[in-house]
Amino acid sequence: MLTIALHTLRTRWSTFLGTFVALSLGVALLAVMGLTLASSLDAPERRPERFATAPVVVQGQNTLSVPTAIGAHVSRETRKLTQPRAVPEATVATLRRLGTVVPDRSFPVRAEGGPHDLVGHPWSTAAFAPYEMTQGRAPRTADEVVVTGDWTRPGDRLRTDHGTVRVVGTVRSRGFETAVFHTDARAAELSPRSTQLVVEADARDVRAAVKGESVHVLTGSARRFADPDPDRDHKALTAMNALFGTAGGVTAFVSVFVVASTFAFAVAQRRREFGLLRTAGATPGQIRRTVCAEALLVGVLASATGCVLGSYAAPRLADRVVDVGLAPGWFTIGDSRWPYHMAFWTGLLVALLGVLAASWRAGRTGAAQALREASVDSRAMTWGRLLFGTGLLLTAAVTLAVALVTDPGELLHRKTYVSRPTLLITAIALLAPLLVGPLTRLFSWLPAQLPGAGGMLVRENATAAVRRTAAVAAPVLVTVALTGSLLGATATLNEARATETRERVTADFVVVPAATGTTGSDTETTGFDAQTLRKLRTIPGTTASATSPSAVFVLEDGVALIRSEARAAEAAPLAATADLPLAAGKVSDLDDGSIIVNEEWQRHTVGQTVDVWLGDGTRKSLRIAAVMTTGTGDNGVYVTPANAPGAPVDRVDVTLASGADPAVVAGELREAGGHVSTRDEWLRASHPGTDRTTWYGFLLVLGIALLYTGISLANTMVMATSDRVRDLTVLRLAGATRRQVLRLVGAEALTVVAVGGVLGLLVAGLNLAGMQSALSLLSVHAPIRIPWPELGAVTGACAVLAVAFSVASAAWVMRRGAVELAGTRE
Repeated sequence: MLTIALHTLRTRWSTFLGTFVALSLGVALLAVMGLTLASSLDAPERRPERFATAPVVVQGQNTLSVPTAIGAHVSRETRKLTQPRAVPEATVATLRRLGTVVPDRSFPVRAEGGPHDLVGHPWSTAAFAPYEMTQGRAPRTADEVVVTGDWTRPGDRLRTDHGTVRVVGTVRSRGFETAVFHTDARAAELSPRSTQLVVEADARDVRAAVKGESVHVLTGSARRFADPDPDRDHKALTAMNALFGTAGGVTAFVSVFVVASTFAFAVAQRRREFGLLRTAGATPGQIRRTVCAEALLVGVLASATGCVLGSYAAPRLADRVVDVGLAPGWFTIGDSRWPYHMAFWTGLLVALLGVLAASWRAGRTGAAQALREASVDSRAMTWGRLLFGTGLLLTAAVTLAVALVTDPGELLHRKTYVSRPTLLITAIALLAPLLVGPLTRLFSWLPAQLPGAGGMLVRENATAAVRRTAAVAAPVLVTVALTGSLLGATATLNEARATETRERVTADFVVVPAATGTTGSDTETTGFDAQTLRKLRTIPGTTASATSPSAVFVLEDGVALIRSEARAAEAAPLAATADLPLAAGKVSDLDDGSIIVNEEWQRHTVGQTVDVWLGDGTRKSLRIAAVMTTGTGDNGVYVTPANAPGAPVDRVDVTLASGADPAVVAGELREAGGHVSTRDEWLRASHPGTDRTTWYGFLLVLGIALLYTGISLANTMVMATSDRVRDLTVLRLAGATRRQVLRLVGAEALTVVAVGGVLGLLVAGLNLAGMQSALSLLSVHAPIRIPWPELGAVTGACAVLAVAFSVASAAWVMRRGAVELAGTRE
């Protein structure tokens, strides 16, 4: 059998070329994914940046640690606080007796014509990076600053949101921030609250002095936790691994799909060949072993080739993800070997899985097939295919129904709406022989009514060769279904979130601070100062609701510490400027002893009491005043400002009183300070979009799907056309010109692509319908968003590929033999 398999590969190399290429690319991508994952697991430890030379950094309490218990096992869960606490004054006084104490202050700065990510610090902290002076001198007065980089120079005057300042010096940038250094006194005025400080003393003495206090003492590499966003590398690597993990999963699925489709079509084409082997005495088991041996040989060669390709592609892809900002600048591919083993054996397994069903069908070929001359597919739909297809379709329906009943929010998660389409795609692909016939007749009905035999021939050829039609339609189905499902899911979710915001915001104007930036160790929005807030609240003819971002933490069942985003607001102004999606209770009942929660909370009955930890770690028991619907997950909780200590006001919603002039009020709001938007302007500006990592991930997934579609179409078209020499010859002998034959072949390809496109659109529609049902159950009424432009582009690309490969292979076949057999001229 191995000898026969080797001879088959040599003589039918064009049949297996597409499978070889598809497997090679799949293994290469799996190797790249594995190498990326291995390199991220071996990532070097980040070094301190802002405090690289600081002896000791002392931080106020910035985490919440709560004991949890699972059975007899007791542990602690830790979460980062939204409002870190300052180092207590008594502790600061104790530390001053040990050595010099330098408070660190960080606040966002916005300068006309300057970078968007400016952050301010006191000059005394510049020595701990250390920053090196390149021009000028240190600041001495409140209106003098030193800046990093070369975007400005000494002598320039900058208009900032904190007033006009004069640049008196520049320091060399260290890459991790764009800083503006004020005098220590001016920095204290702009940012009175300091949550961390540097102590120039022995670390052991510092630890002994603060023993028992709620502070963190950072030394050595731990000083990196005092840097801006110390977890950014971890977040980037996690997002990157999720991206490549998704791409690897889709690659494995599409690889199996393409290989299975290719082998099934190849077996169907080789009925006479297998019949001759049966006539010569071959047993069904030998036939199956022959087909499996062919797949094994292709799998070994393709997997080895894929590993080599992966070793070359991984470093280049690593450079690319660093360039676009998806990975830290230090990220490189290591020398791990296990990703190659994983990719090789997975590729081999994919090849064997893809040929499994085809080998079983090949073994059932009878000796009488050797005498068969007809090319009409009499039993394209086998019982096994019907049972598996129906079973998968029922599985998809049942799992959807269970999710809608038990946890509809699960259907809105990315991992769910990325994986669920594969189930429906496989089911529809297995049932395709039942569907392609009626769809082909539908699409070719009108052309068949036109004068001439072209439309009728397209219809009859496509419906007679059901296996060929299904094999060509399958990769189109995959590409269109993935495009519609993935892009449609994100567009539908974004529209649902925009609908929630539109229904919730009833204010006439929304005012936000003019500047954003990096403060402390997180990226935050700067808050309004007290004077600006007072002006905004006292404008005649308006009701102003000032809200602050915060968070609350709740321990559910004693095992899970859950963080919920919160907004702090006064009840009466909030009720006048917003329409919260309440399921029970009233906004006006919110006070300092209560909270508004949503239906996702374990306890969500009005009047119940819940124990929570506030954003600064304070534990408190609050009564539930009202309950919001779950929505898309953006319905957090509401508390009063007393339960969000230290949270800066970052938004003021303003509602006009009856008779107030909108133009006059808008002018007064602008004079008070901040960026003023009308409701419509705010809604347009805040319309949710797809984050960059998700977008790159979808581009990668859809690029893989389209690449595999091209490979599959090329392979299937070449295989199919090579067996149509007699058909094309008969057409030429009947008087058809070469051009007419090629037009006929192209029209057949377009018809089959249309069938695959409709089946893919059906899968996407079913997936999006399930998502819309989940949104309706979560009290969000938003329309389905189908990405028509992207679907049109993908379907058009499939049509171009199908027509090009079918016409090219038909022209080649006729050039080699059909013209001579026909003996005619155009």
